[in-house]
Amino acid sequence: MGFLDLKRTYIVDVATSLFLSEGIDNVTIKEIAEAADVGEMTIYRYFGKKQNIVAEAVLSLQEIVSNDYFALKEAKTGYEKLKVFYFSYLEVFKNKPEYFRFIREFDLLMMGEDENVLKQYEKGIEGFKNAFIDAYNLGIKDKTVKTIDNIELFYFTTTHALIELCKKLSYKKGVLAQDKKIKKTDEIGCLINTILVSLKA
Repeated sequence: MGFLDLKRTYIVDVATSLFLSEGIDNVTIKEIAEAADVGEMTIYRYFGKKQNIVAEAVLSLQEIVSNDYFALKEAKTGYEKLKVFYFSYLEVFKNKPEYFRFIREFDLLMMGEDENVLKQYEKGIEGFKNAFIDAYNLGIKDKTVKTIDNIELFYFTTTHALIELCKKLSYKKGVLAQDKKIKKTDEIGCLINTILVSLKA
């Protein structure tokens, strides 16, 4: 990796830390430049606009989350791999709730954005789906999971529901009184167990 690539990566790392701690909307190009000890023009030269830094930040976070939490290789059967897959979201929530807050803000920021900006992000998400499908196919082979008529539909529906719940619960204050009665991790765990019941043979 050349000097310019290292510098670019460093700026993304600095920006990512700021986004996670302060929120995307609350961080300016000027603040990123100051924290990275570079000029604002350097940021614009490398990235063009804030959305491009945010897009690179989400790719970096995807890789970290995938490597640190989605260790499906350690499980032996297809069902065990799927169990690890779903409970990995809970582990991320426990250890990095700011990741889900970031994803929520990222989704809002990127609505209506140029499709080219989102292509790499979608490619990163594809890796999670491929890992899920591989685990499911193994489960069919070793007879530890049920046959699902449309496994892609099942994957998207269940992961979207789980991610949206994690995003909602990642904010400290609940909206309703009932939000304070139920432990957040128990709520996420309940949804995961409900999903797994649908999969287990």
